[in-house]
Amino acid sequence: MLLVRRCMYFFFFLKGEGACIYYLLFCVFCLLIIILLSNVGVGGCVGMLLLLTGAWLVYKYLQKRKNKIRKELFFKRNGGLLLQQQLSSGEVNVEKIKLFTSEELEKSTDKFNIDRILGQGGQGTVYKGMLTDGRIVAIKKSKMVSEGQLSDFINEVVILSQINHRNIVQLLGCCLENEVPLLVYEFIPNGTLSKYIQGQIEEFPLTWKIRLRIATEIAGALFYLHSAASCPIFHRDIKSTNILLDEKYRAKLADFGTSRSVGIDQTHLTTCVLGTFGYMDPEYFHSSQFTEKSDVYSFGVVLVELLTGQKPVSAVTKSQEEFRNLASHFITSMQEDSLCEILDARVLKEGSETDIKVVANLAKRCLNVNGRNRPTMREVTAELESIHIHMFAEKASNADQRSKSIDSWDGSSVGSRIASDRYAGDEIDFITT
Repeated sequence: MLLVRRCMYFFFFLKGEGACIYYLLFCVFCLLIIILLSNVGVGGCVGMLLLLTGAWLVYKYLQKRKNKIRKELFFKRNGGLLLQQQLSSGEVNVEKIKLFTSEELEKSTDKFNIDRILGQGGQGTVYKGMLTDGRIVAIKKSKMVSEGQLSDFINEVVILSQINHRNIVQLLGCCLENEVPLLVYEFIPNGTLSKYIQGQIEEFPLTWKIRLRIATEIAGALFYLHSAASCPIFHRDIKSTNILLDEKYRAKLADFGTSRSVGIDQTHLTTCVLGTFGYMDPEYFHSSQFTEKSDVYSFGVVLVELLTGQKPVSAVTKSQEEFRNLASHFITSMQEDSLCEILDARVLKEGSETDIKVVANLAKRCLNVNGRNRPTMREVTAELESIHIHMFAEKASNADQRSKSIDSWDGSSVGSRIASDRYAGDEIDFITT
């Protein structure tokens, strides 16, 4: 009777699919003992065992079929048929985008374990995962996508799969078998730029040269999106937390959750206002019309962050009742000729006055309230590259002078010249690519 009571307890009180299996097996064990105690015989015992085993197999089959139907339903709802149609049409190279199964991504993230979370934002949660081939990836679990957004979502997946730029995070594929779509990106190990700007991490201090390089790389990536991509793309959420640094601390533009592609002759998008406070173009905020110059404004804020080491929005009182907008504060400082008071100490120490002024004036032009008066990303990239070339020329000239002075008294300049040539090669490679 004790066994029967326990069996009844398991049957009525255990919940969930996992628990179902456990109480079923326990009940089989109990019934076998009851049968043996009742002198039914071995034949009856085996028959009952076969009956229950069959019931368990039917249950597992129905569960498997239910999961399959559920995945097919999610796949269709998340725009899977539209994506397959575009892939099969030949417009997209199938090798550049993979449709992952939900099992693959669940296994790679330990079923989306909380310990695997890399970050969370307005568009969803990003997990770190390892694929079966050993590749480390970042898996973005999007928030709920409405039916009206599905077509745009699939179009963006297709567009991003075609992007090939060394300073843009590469999309590897997606999974549409879950309740919400999953995007799989290459994993960028060194985190966000904001962590280095505001945290001043000692292991990798942001020198003036590195800040300028990062700014040039991101400007080039935006120029590519606006002009050189197969279809112009507006990023719509440029900020230092969406700029990642790889193993060599090269900048990579990320998070295209709010990005939109536009026609070649299309100058703007009229949308609900989306973005991050402190980076948002005031013209876009008032008109709801997003243009390529709106991205330029946001880039200008990032440029000011690199110059000052300050947050785009910061509290000016301990009670945090008043806040200061970095872009407005920067413009005011430029107008009052007090820029040096807000510049980062490392920038003041390492940068030349001429280069700092050129970059500061470029940032000011990017932050112009009137979008028409802002430069294009082509112009921004060209100006930053010219500063980089100027810095390289100065360094090469100084190195040449030092090597000549060393030559006058010993032969140790050979190593200096080799180092200088290696540096020159790296710089030229960066500039030309």
